[in-house]
Amino acid sequence: MFTGLIQSVGRLMAREVRGGDQRLRIGWGGMPSGDIELGESIAVSGCCLTVVEWDAEGWFADVSNETLALTTLGALPVGAAVNLERSLLPTDRLGGHLVSGHVDAIGTVEKVWDDGRSQRWRFAAPKSVLRYVANKGSIAVDGTSLTVNAVDDAGFEVNLVPHTVAHTAFGETAVGAAVNLEVDTVARYVERLLATREESK
Repeated sequence: MFTGLIQSVGRLMAREVRGGDQRLRIGWGGMPSGDIELGESIAVSGCCLTVVEWDAEGWFADVSNETLALTTLGALPVGAAVNLERSLLPTDRLGGHLVSGHVDAIGTVEKVWDDGRSQRWRFAAPKSVLRYVANKGSIAVDGTSLTVNAVDDAGFEVNLVPHTVAHTAFGETAVGAAVNLEVDTVARYVERLLATREESK
């Protein structure tokens, strides 16, 4: 599990085809790597990946065809910025919201404009995701925990404060770019509970 609070902006350093899928090499950015352990989870722009090897410059993760096809990682160019977050410890503050690192869908940056000192961002998203998006609720976009300020049947809007733009990959994200979306886990469980209740009647 993760919090959606980005710890570092790394970069995709290389991709290597191995046996039909890929191994990615990802630069640390500013993330401390002294206590990294083999097999631990790191979220890469919202995708939970497993550390299989590392050195002082970066780390490696094996990525399945499923992940490559259903997230932005499959088309991400070498050199692109990525949001990084290590998995949540029991003693950590939960400053964002609970993020699983399991991407629900790919969205698109539709529009960005100034809103005071902040920026207002609009994302187009599939209806299969939007059913779980609520005004003032939480959503993870490229692994970043954000608050929804508006939602309709085609997309949703958020505000990014200057700190978020400066300390995430959003600083290099252009209109038209694809982004990973993960809805709030609570919304999925509520839907399942309600469906189960209806089935039991």
